[in-house]
Amino acid sequence: MSWKPELDELARREAFARAMGGADKVKRQHDQGRLTVRERIDKLIDQKSFHEVGAISGIAEYETNGELKSLTPANCVFGRGKVDGRPVVVVGDDFTVRGGSADASISAKPLMAEQMAHDFRLPIIRVIEGSGGGGSVKTIETKGAANLPGGVGGTEWYWYTTANMARVPAVGLGLGSVAGLGAARLAASHYSVMTKSSAMFVAGPPVVARLGQTLEKQELGGWQIQTKAGAVDHAVDTEEEAFACARRFLSYLPSSVYDLPPTIACDDDPEREDESLLSIVPRNRRQIYKMRPIIESVVDRGSFFEMSQNFGRSIIAGLARLQGRAVLVLASDPYIYGGSWTADACQKVVRYVDLAETFHLPVVYLMDCPGFMIGLDAEKSATIRHGVRAMAAVNQTTVPWCTIIVRNSFGVAGVVHQPAGRFSMRYAWPSGYWGSLPLEGGIEAAYRADIDAAEDPKAKLLEIEDRLNKLRSPFRSAEKFWVEEIVDPRRTRSLLCEFARLAEPLRTPGPAAIAMRP
Repeated sequence: MSWKPELDELARREAFARAMGGADKVKRQHDQGRLTVRERIDKLIDQKSFHEVGAISGIAEYETNGELKSLTPANCVFGRGKVDGRPVVVVGDDFTVRGGSADASISAKPLMAEQMAHDFRLPIIRVIEGSGGGGSVKTIETKGAANLPGGVGGTEWYWYTTANMARVPAVGLGLGSVAGLGAARLAASHYSVMTKSSAMFVAGPPVVARLGQTLEKQELGGWQIQTKAGAVDHAVDTEEEAFACARRFLSYLPSSVYDLPPTIACDDDPEREDESLLSIVPRNRRQIYKMRPIIESVVDRGSFFEMSQNFGRSIIAGLARLQGRAVLVLASDPYIYGGSWTADACQKVVRYVDLAETFHLPVVYLMDCPGFMIGLDAEKSATIRHGVRAMAAVNQTTVPWCTIIVRNSFGVAGVVHQPAGRFSMRYAWPSGYWGSLPLEGGIEAAYRADIDAAEDPKAKLLEIEDRLNKLRSPFRSAEKFWVEEIVDPRRTRSLLCEFARLAEPLRTPGPAAIAMRP
C-alpha cells in the first residue's frame, strides 16, 4: 500500500494554488499589462530555483461528504530561490486574490518570510502590489471586529521588517497600485523600484478625496512624485527592468552583515588613465561640468549603478567596483545648485552612508561642494539641521573612506567630506578650491571699509579678489600640510584601486554600530 492517493490530493491542491484567483482574474491582470505574482517570481530569480513554502494554504470549500470542492489560495506567495546562484527569500502579493488585502491573507506567511530572511541571514526581495497584506474596510466585517494597529500579537511582523534593515539586504518592488502597509513594506528597504505605470501612497484617491483633493493615482503617488520625494529609489518602464535592477543591486552586497561584499574578476586595468580628466574641470569656476563621466572613468568600466537619481540631486549616489571590489560612490553634481547640499541631499547622504556602514562598503567621495544651500527656501527646510545629521552619520562610520577633492570645498558642508577623528585617504586635483567661505560675496563683507574708501570701488574689489585668489592656491595649502596630496587627475583610478585593495582586509563582518534606518 502506497501514499499515492495523498500525493494525488496534494497535486490537486497545488493546482488550485497555481490557478491563483482564477482565469478571469489572471486575464484581467494581463490585460492591464501586469504579470501575476508567480510569473514575477519566475522571472526575478534563477530558473527553476524557487522552493515555495505554504503553497496550499488558503480558504477551502468542502462538499457535504467532506471532499475538497475548491481552494482559494492565500494571496501571499513566498519561499526561497537563488539570484546569481546565491540564496534569497522572495515574497510576493497575489493581486488576483482580493487585491492582495488582509481579508484574503494568512498573516503568518509574510511574517515567516521576514523570519526566514532574518534567522538564515538571507537577502529578502518583496514583490508588492495592492495593500501588501494590509487591511481594508471590508476586513472589519469579515473578521467581526476592528483591528487595533499594533494590538496584541500584532507587532512581530513590524519588528522583523525593521530588524532586517540592520541584518540583510532588503529590496522592494512596487508593481501596481501600492497602498498602506504595502507602501510601508516598499519603503522599508535598502533599494526600491517601481514601474512607471505603478503608484504608491499611504492612502489612495478615494480616501484622499475626503480631504477635498480630487486626484488620479498617478497624480497622487506616481513615479515622478515618489522618486523626487525619495520614497522610492528608482522607476523603470517594465517589470523585467525592475527584476534586473533588483538582481544588480544585490550583486554588490553580501548576503548579510555577517559576510563581506563579493569581489569579482576584473579585466579593467587598475592603472588605466583617461586623458580627458586633465581638462574636464573648466578653469573658469563659473562654468559647470558633468560629474557622471568622471565617475564612469575612474571606476571599473560599466560598474556604476546609480540610485535615487531623482532625489537630493546635488549628490550622486551609487554602487561601483574598483578592480572588482564593491564600493559606495558619493559625488557632487555641479549642475544642481552648483553641488550645494540641500536638505534632501543631506538626507540622501545619511541614507547611503548608513548603507555603506551596514554592509561594509568602503566609501569614495568625488567632491565639489560649495557648502550648504542658502536662501529662504533652504532655511524653511531646516537644511542646517539635516546637514548636521549628515555630519553625524559620516562621523559615525567605521568603513574605510577616500575623498577626491575635484573642485569646491567650503563651509560646514565642506568639512563633511570625510569622517572626523580617524584616518581617511584624501587627494586634491589641481582644480581644488576651498575655504571657509567663497570669495564671491565674502570679500564685500570682510573688506567693506576698504572698498568704500577706494576711489574706484570696483577696481579695489578686483584687486583684493586677485590677491586672495593667489593665496587660495591649493599649493599654498599643501605647503602647510593642510591637504596631503595634489595629484594628476589622470592617476585617480590608480589611486582609488589602491585604496580599495588596502581597504579590503580592514572590513569586518558583523552588525554595524549604527544600524541602517528605513
